[in-house]
Amino acid sequence: MTPFFSVIIPLYNKEDLIEQTIKGVLKQVFTDFEVVIVNDGSTDSSLDKIKPLVDARFKIINQENKGASYARNVGVANAEGKYMALLDADDLWSENHLLELKKLIDKFPNAGLFCNNYEVIYTNRLKQPAKFNFEYDINCLIVKDFFKASVTNSVAWTSAVGFTKEKFNSVGGFNTNLKTAQDLDLWIKMALKYEVAFNPSITMSYKFHVDNSLSKSNYNDIRYEFINNFSEEEKTNASLKLYLDINRCAVAIRCKMNDEHELYKKLKSEIDDSNLNFKQKFLLNSPKYVLKLTKQIHSLLVKNGLYYSANR
Repeated sequence: MTPFFSVIIPLYNKEDLIEQTIKGVLKQVFTDFEVVIVNDGSTDSSLDKIKPLVDARFKIINQENKGASYARNVGVANAEGKYMALLDADDLWSENHLLELKKLIDKFPNAGLFCNNYEVIYTNRLKQPAKFNFEYDINCLIVKDFFKASVTNSVAWTSAVGFTKEKFNSVGGFNTNLKTAQDLDLWIKMALKYEVAFNPSITMSYKFHVDNSLSKSNYNDIRYEFINNFSEEEKTNASLKLYLDINRCAVAIRCKMNDEHELYKKLKSEIDDSNLNFKQKFLLNSPKYVLKLTKQIHSLLVKNGLYYSANR
């Protein structure tokens, strides 16, 4: 019998976290699911950690290390469920996650992307609900403007979404040519083609890793490539232009920190300043020493249980 959900988990060297993640899946109150784990060339004891937990619902695929998005594509290709539910090996589901996702699907069966609400764990002392730029209450709804809604936190988050294999394939799945931002690339493609449904119930916890490095490149050239994959679409979609300009601003600031001057100039020239708030404009035009100081203050605030974003 075809399971309702296929839970897709890419796994690479998460021996300290994967057991807790799998236990969260097994505690789901909605139990009509299979689990497809794609072991992406792990070199630690990740598989040994989950062996005692595996039952007949599990399918484990082994491959050489090719990256999480390639692994997710392989997982979807080998899935048999009606709907895909993604889960990263270091994220956590509440026991009602699949139940709430099914509730959303049942209410809006024609939508293309189904998104449960989530919380962000910054440190052991600090966790906050994701912040979205639209009004909602306790009821499931269709997000009228996905791009405006996602300017602070993305309405779609990898471990909190569901979709059909057919609609996933119709937009080309995860772009494995990108080494970063593959998830954002997919959400944009889905939101341009299909309605996005949202369930306000918080059912997933995402562990945010605050990067304290002041010099790490973080694939800025690839982030630029991702943004400009949609240069034609943004010409006729003001909300997408807003969303991409905010991303351009963030990447430009990274470039200034890393002395990538030419890429910084290119990104800055492509931004419509009216799409940025005061904080974003200030950071974009600040000298490097101010950015370093701001980064250090931000890291200190997070360690002490406070978090702020330039996007709100």
